Amino acid sequence: QVQLVESGGGVVQAGGSLRLSCTALGGTVNNYRMRWFRRAPGEEREFVAALGRSGRVADYASSVKGRFTVSRDVVTNTVYLQMDGLKPEDTAIYYCNAFTTAVDYWGQGTQVTVSS
Repeated sequence: QVQLVESGGGVVQAGGSLRLSCTALGGTVNNYRMRWFRRAPGEEREFVAALGRSGRVADYASSVKGRFTVSRDVVTNTVYLQMDGLKPEDTAIYYCNAFTTAVDYWGQGTQVTVSS
């Protein structure tokens, strides 16, 4: 069983930046497709970004492309989501996910609030 521990959420003004972290306990991040999702109040959960097992291929939702960057550090077994140019519509709970076709692990979520 892999436990994903997220941190880095908070309150920031529009245009600001935050970096979310997701540390995998009991597993190694390069064994999974690591993904970030978010759920805004009253909305469905939506895909934000993903990093393939190689760590070289990243995918982004169109709404965050060019503003968010996903990366990883295999030494600390941590995946990051660097969020720049934040907008009020980015306000949501952000969840880290470790995925293969056999397993699907989720973190507890971290709140990001962007004030206008």
